[in-house]
Amino acid sequence: MARTLRRMADEIVERFSGTEDLILVGIQRRGVQLAERIAGYITEREGAIVALGALDITLYRDDLQTIGPRPVVGKTDLPLSLDHRTVVIVDDVLYTGRTVRAAMDELADFGRPARIALAVLVDRGGRELPIHADIVGKRIQAPSELRVDVLIREVDGEDGVVTVPREGEG
Repeated sequence: MARTLRRMADEIVERFSGTEDLILVGIQRRGVQLAERIAGYITEREGAIVALGALDITLYRDDLQTIGPRPVVGKTDLPLSLDHRTVVIVDDVLYTGRTVRAAMDELADFGRPARIALAVLVDRGGRELPIHADIVGKRIQAPSELRVDVLIREVDGEDGVVTVPREGEG
């Protein structure tokens, strides 16, 4: 995972011609830790501190009514204005595209970036919306009856990517 995240960090710097006006915004939960790691690798290689933010997209989901009466809402933290900046949304797995759509809806409430890009550790295909990742760690094919989970040391005690049967199936 470290090698993949280093490559993604290099690709972000190359794609956006450096780090000026760059902010990495992780989607709660594991996207935040991935963004922090990528920012650390950028700092190591470029000597530049990259701005970091976190988004909790719970209230922007299009399936909010199915979650229940009291959804657990985490923290959104954007330490500076997004206006005229390059915002790279960072997430663990890209599947249907609905999480990313919700993230872009929420970002619109915080300003008008010059550009929004998407970096994901795993792209598993299966899009329901016309959304694609600009920077991808790994592409895998997983049948819809499997869930792709990213394990992050800071949250799960280890790094890894696993497939597991969806609840109620298999």
